[in-house]
Amino acid sequence: MDETGILFPLVEAPAEAVPLPDASFDLAISEYGASLWADPARWLPEAARLLRPGGRLIFLTNSVLAYLCSPDEGKIVDRLVRDQFGMYRITWPGEEGVEYHLSHGDWIVRLRASGFAVEALRELQAPPDATAHPYYDWVRPEWARRWPAEEIWVARKRAV
Repeated sequence: MDETGILFPLVEAPAEAVPLPDASFDLAISEYGASLWADPARWLPEAARLLRPGGRLIFLTNSVLAYLCSPDEGKIVDRLVRDQFGMYRITWPGEEGVEYHLSHGDWIVRLRASGFAVEALRELQAPPDATAHPYYDWVRPEWARRWPAEEIWVARKRAV
């Protein structure tokens, strides 16, 4: 507040139960937060509750193909190693957390059931000059130039 004079309150809460009133926002964004680590059956209805009619939900997550090409251990490979049907709640060997991976069709069904209309799905491609990240190294730039490693979903809350 010192630099701008703007009071900007922050709320820390689980994405499935945000302690704010209905229709509090025009825009909600999740960059690998709720969209990967919270159950879509719970966080999507909560996002819809928090958004005003016409509000936008934008979220980033791993691509379906990246998940399907991810072995239990090690880096992503250039072949399918998982089934697409039945994917949802995923636990990785040796990891404590849970991830949620849905097919495109399942995302659309869940978004619509929560009152959203899908406006866009963008599958990201690594640029020609991309280099490997020292920490996020599970997908190589060479792989991500051929196939999408990440997706951006854009949905709008339908007017009641």
